[in-house]
Amino acid sequence: MRAVVITADGGPEVLEVRNVPEPVPGNGEVLIGVVAAGLNRADVQQRRGLYPPPPGASEYPGLEVSGRIADPGDSQFTRGDEVVALLSGGGYAERVAVPAGQVLPVPDGVSLVEAASLPEVAATVYSNLFMTARLDEGQSVLIHGGSGGIGTMAIQLARALGARPIATAGSASKVELVRSLGAEGINYREEDFVERVLELTDGRGADVILDVIGAKYLERNVKALAIGGRLVIIGLQGGAKAELSLGALMGKRASVIGTTLRSRPVEEKSEIMAAVGQHVWPLIESGDIKTQVDRTFPLSQAPAAHEYFDSGEHTGKVLLALD
Repeated sequence: MRAVVITADGGPEVLEVRNVPEPVPGNGEVLIGVVAAGLNRADVQQRRGLYPPPPGASEYPGLEVSGRIADPGDSQFTRGDEVVALLSGGGYAERVAVPAGQVLPVPDGVSLVEAASLPEVAATVYSNLFMTARLDEGQSVLIHGGSGGIGTMAIQLARALGARPIATAGSASKVELVRSLGAEGINYREEDFVERVLELTDGRGADVILDVIGAKYLERNVKALAIGGRLVIIGLQGGAKAELSLGALMGKRASVIGTTLRSRPVEEKSEIMAAVGQHVWPLIESGDIKTQVDRTFPLSQAPAAHEYFDSGEHTGKVLLALD
């Protein structure tokens, strides 16, 4: 089969499509014939040599796919079922083996290609905002990177479940996008997001912050939190090390939580995907949440897809479709 191989640490040019052995599903796994795969920040970090796959995972990039069941094993699926899957790696390929618990049927009303934009962002957002941070109806949530794949899902899901989303973005057009999805928009290049959040919440601050930046925003995020607030860090685009006044944290009785999804045990990922199927899929099928696909590239153009992703010009998801 064909798969995208990372030939060295570096830029998009290190990605090559090669013929590789087909994966063999193990106990409890299904084999999926891939139709499309989603690009994620983790793929870029793996390409740069900064985020290796967890032990036992495929060495090829790709954390989410859509496709058809090629071998159902002893699962509840049947051959030909249209599905999406959350992966630890291996999505940039014609076939992938994955634990059956990390697989869901494609939501009604979503095309099989566009469905590849859903599993990673839905699992990340639902697990962090609702299973970890316990975002509740009527509470406010500050979402950094609001125009990206994670951000656009977080805005829609928070709004659909009764919370108040506030989102940062880096241009007027991206701020307009987050506003169109139901969030209060903040252009972080022109406004101080701490001051703006406090203004929007009448001085209270955000109950929850979903952060992909990390060190660069740590101190300011704590300032933007409400009393009892929860800061959930899921990315390190702004660095991994920073100083923080513990007094400020204690004074707000706040929590700082760091999480990852890729390295979690199969049992936890299966629990998360079951929750996504129960709570998120109905909102997609009703139209309350819409897929946000920016561009789709053929698998053979994986380097061009990564170059576009790296440019920061995209909004929503970038996909790879099998040629």
